[in-house]
Amino acid sequence: MLRDPKSKKILFAIVVLFVIIANLYTLSVAYPTMQGPLILGDANLHVFAVAIPTANNPLNINNANLTSFATAVNSPTKSTANTTKADLPRDFSVYYIAAWRMLHNPSQIFTTGTLKDGEPPIYPYLTPYKYLPSFLLLISPLTFLSYYQAFWVFDTIQFALLPLIALLLYKLLENKNPLLAFLILVAVLMLPYPMIGRGLSVSYFMQWAEGQAKVLLTFLLLFSFYLGYRGKPALSGIAFALGAFDVRFTILALPLFLFYNHNNMRKSIPPLLIVLGASNIMILYSGVAQGFFNMLLSYGGSTPFYTPAYIPLIMIGCLSALNAKGMIDQLKELPSKISIHKSKLDFGLGNNRTARAG
Repeated sequence: MLRDPKSKKILFAIVVLFVIIANLYTLSVAYPTMQGPLILGDANLHVFAVAIPTANNPLNINNANLTSFATAVNSPTKSTANTTKADLPRDFSVYYIAAWRMLHNPSQIFTTGTLKDGEPPIYPYLTPYKYLPSFLLLISPLTFLSYYQAFWVFDTIQFALLPLIALLLYKLLENKNPLLAFLILVAVLMLPYPMIGRGLSVSYFMQWAEGQAKVLLTFLLLFSFYLGYRGKPALSGIAFALGAFDVRFTILALPLFLFYNHNNMRKSIPPLLIVLGASNIMILYSGVAQGFFNMLLSYGGSTPFYTPAYIPLIMIGCLSALNAKGMIDQLKELPSKISIHKSKLDFGLGNNRTARAG
């Protein structure tokens, strides 16, 4: 039954409707936290762990970390308890301020904390920006909106990408086991892990409440795989370059990109490199490269995969597992392809020498 095209399409529509409703519910649970008070996210848990018990005074209210924690968790935006009268930080805050700096003060993109240069004040201090500058080009139009308008637009755009992600997965898995394909759809688009106060999925709760970028990342990588699968290598390379802003997932997704473009490497890799270089040209601006490498040395190797990161991670893992045999076969064929290419090159050089001698 599941192999019948009509039945597969009906089941696909049911699955998409189900995951959309599930995400709407999770979004509704996250909604109160998006009105002002910052949720008890992973970063604040770390701050809390540092703040609570100090050696001499377990409740030292003057302790900077404890003050930050109390402000972040208990204080609504612009409340009397928030003495800065500013918006409270979340992951989207880092993107928003970094994009603002790209347009107004590029050398400070990777600077931690608030600058007194006219940028929107967001306290407690921000965590470092950890993506490539190319991501800031994608979201820079949002800086023309107020912080909360931009936050809602960013989440709305990503929510609208969920059906497109479902369709891309469906197309990439159309020749696989149907039941397995639909299980992967649910795993990637819903990540069922219910928790009290976190809806049906902790990963998607954090995605919406923190304004994370992992749905956008997942879409761009999947779109690249799909374009390669459909024999459009140049567009596949461009899409992959746009989705390469998180270096960790670029490395993890690269084998799949090469797999889906294995017959068109010469047509897919040059556009990838050109767009990747052009979209990160900001790295050549004075101070940006230094800030980027300082960030990598200070935080890059210690950044864990937080719960929203499971969205692209599971997608990459599932596609890699399903295509593992084909990817291994391609690796086995690589030496012979290199040998054939070398022979053609030698033959061409030999003909040139003969023609010159003649």
